[in-house]
Amino acid sequence: MTATTDHRTRTTTRATSPLRSRRAVRRLLEPRALTPADLSMVLLVTEEPADRPMPTVTLAEIPAVSREAVRLGVPSVKLFAESTRRDATGEASVHAGSLMARAVSEVKSAAPDLAVMTETCLCSYTADGVCYLTSRDGMPDVRGTVEVTSRQAVAHAEAGADIVGPASMVLGTVGGARRALDQAGHEAVSVMPHVIFWSHLYDGFRLTMGATPKAGVDREFQINPGKADQFIDTALRMEAAGADMILLEPAQFTADVLATLRGVTRAPLFPFSVSGEYTALTRMDPESGRRDVRLLVELFTMLKRAGASGSVTYAALDIARQLT
Repeated sequence: MTATTDHRTRTTTRATSPLRSRRAVRRLLEPRALTPADLSMVLLVTEEPADRPMPTVTLAEIPAVSREAVRLGVPSVKLFAESTRRDATGEASVHAGSLMARAVSEVKSAAPDLAVMTETCLCSYTADGVCYLTSRDGMPDVRGTVEVTSRQAVAHAEAGADIVGPASMVLGTVGGARRALDQAGHEAVSVMPHVIFWSHLYDGFRLTMGATPKAGVDREFQINPGKADQFIDTALRMEAAGADMILLEPAQFTADVLATLRGVTRAPLFPFSVSGEYTALTRMDPESGRRDVRLLVELFTMLKRAGASGSVTYAALDIARQLT
C-alpha cells in the first residue's frame, strides 16, 4: 500500500510540476492573471481643480477619464464627491444638483456601459466630517442617518448610478437603501455596503475630501482590525439585510477575511485599496514619468487568488496601461 501511495504521489507531482512541462503547457496551466477587467477606478470629484494629497478630477475632466477607462478595459468607476455645503442635516447630499449626481451623469453620458459605483455617506456633508447625523446631545442619530442615506441612494440611482454604497456602517443603512430603491422603482440598482477596519490609511482621502472626523468618533462603527470574526459577521448581516455585493477595506488588511467570506457567501467581494495604500505602494518614476504600480499589481493578484471579484483602486488606469 505504501508503494502504491508513493507511486500515485510521484505521478501526480510529475503531471503538475512546471519543471516537467513544456513552455506551452506551463502557459496553459498558469492561473488566470490580473487583467484590467479586475479593476475599478476611484474618482475623487471636486468642483474646481484642486492641489490636494490625492489626485482629483472635475466634472469637465470626467468624460475623458471615463472614455480612457473603457479603452483600457476597466469596467467600472467608484465615485466620491465633495460638498461645499455642510450642515447638521446632510440635505445637500440628496439634491438632484449635487456634485455626486452631476458626476454620475457625466460618466454615463460619456461612457454608458461603464458601471458607476457611488458612496452613500455623510462625511462630506456634515460640519464635523463624521459619516452619520448626530443628535443634540452629540450621539449618533441612527434613524436620521438611515433616512437621509436612503434618500441619497435614490438620488444617485436617478442620476444613473448602477451600484450604491452605504459607507457609514450604521445599522439599518443597507436595508434602508434597498427598500428606498425598490419603492422608487430602482429594483435593478445594486447595493454594495462598505465593511471597514479602522486604519490610518484613510488619512489622505479625508484630507482631500474634507472628511476628517473629530478624533476617534468614526471608530464607533468601524471595526477594530483585530476582530476578524466581527468583520465577517458584519458582512454577512449586511448581505442578509439586502446587500448584493460587499466592499472590504482597506484592501491589504482584508485578505484573511476575504478568503473566509469567499467560502461562506456567493456575493461578489470587492477589496478597496484606499488612499494610504496608493501613496505607500506606488511612486512616480522620474525617468519615464509614469507611476510605478508593480506592488499594487502584486497585491491585487493576491486578492484575486483569495477570492476577490475585483479590486477598487486609485491606480486602475495606471495598472491597466501596464497590463496591456
